[in-house]
Amino acid sequence: MMRQSPPRELISNSAHSMKQQRWIIVLAVAVLCATAFFGYQKWVAPQGASRGELLAQVPSDASAVVFLDFDELRRAPFVGKLYDWAPKPQSDADYAQFLRETGFDYERDLDRIAVAVKKQGTASILFAIADGKFDRAKISAYASKFGTVAKNGGREIYSVPVSGTLKKISFAFLKNDRIALTDDADLTVFLNASNRKEDAAEWHTRFERLAGSPIFAVIRQDAGAGSALAAQAPGGLRSPQLSTLLDQLQWITLAGKPDNELLRVVAEGECATDATVRQLADLLNGVVILAQAGLNAPKTRQQLDPAAREAYLELLKSADISKMDRGDTKSVRLVLEITPKFLAAARTATPALPDATPSKPAPQKSTTQKKGRT
Repeated sequence: MMRQSPPRELISNSAHSMKQQRWIIVLAVAVLCATAFFGYQKWVAPQGASRGELLAQVPSDASAVVFLDFDELRRAPFVGKLYDWAPKPQSDADYAQFLRETGFDYERDLDRIAVAVKKQGTASILFAIADGKFDRAKISAYASKFGTVAKNGGREIYSVPVSGTLKKISFAFLKNDRIALTDDADLTVFLNASNRKEDAAEWHTRFERLAGSPIFAVIRQDAGAGSALAAQAPGGLRSPQLSTLLDQLQWITLAGKPDNELLRVVAEGECATDATVRQLADLLNGVVILAQAGLNAPKTRQQLDPAAREAYLELLKSADISKMDRGDTKSVRLVLEITPKFLAAARTATPALPDATPSKPAPQKSTTQKKGRT
């Protein structure tokens, strides 16, 4: 039996229906893409742009840059735990008056800030760019009342004395929601400075690696980090060898990324030689092993609260030490996870641990060679 062909009308209608479906699909995809694009422009891009704009204005001859995105940090559960844990600062009469007259509360209204530290002889000066919900009229009136105002290049620059010191803080509005400030005598030096392209590119490279972290610090080495560590570290964690190796690093970065109720901390040191990286990785592994041994020692078990000891051990177990090769530079990376249990333990005194300098290279926990970006 011969099969009858479908009527022409049916074929025509079917083809027309298929064309309609294709156009509907194309239109739906176009609408979704447009929605995603405009949503990105409205919500994601401005935040990324603000971050980039702030970091682009830090001086390229800075020795360190610290960045905090308070807007993102406020939404992290761990930060709530951190606020509960941290000691509350004593109420300051000057700040209370500032709050009353300007309505600006940094805990609520400061969105993000980039702070640059610059060496000036034996002293250090600070320069910062901050975004926030500022009442420009009220803040300007407050600064005029207690300080001075001068016009320079079309900008009004306010100088306000710091209570109890001879220093002054100078600031200017770059936009209604952005200010620049410094404790240097001349703010215009920073506002009118032209950054060297080579230095700016080096800072930008490291800022890009840390793009996913709402809080970070980038330190360009001047042989000071090791000495600072030796001066500040608890007795059991002091190590002249570690200080010497840290002083050989060209860049040090520290970054924090909240993840639910924990904070993942990543520290990285860069230098040009494999030997320094290898020695530093071995030493850090040795420090971790010795610290674990100290916490497991009978005397420590007797003296230290069991919950605190467990929290310290948990921190050490989370330690991941690795080596990275980025071509021009070699790096050592240390990753730690800070939990609410560790914060609770940190309220007590740091346990006495053995000397952190291993007598011989310790077995490595993890020194995987890696290439690429952070």
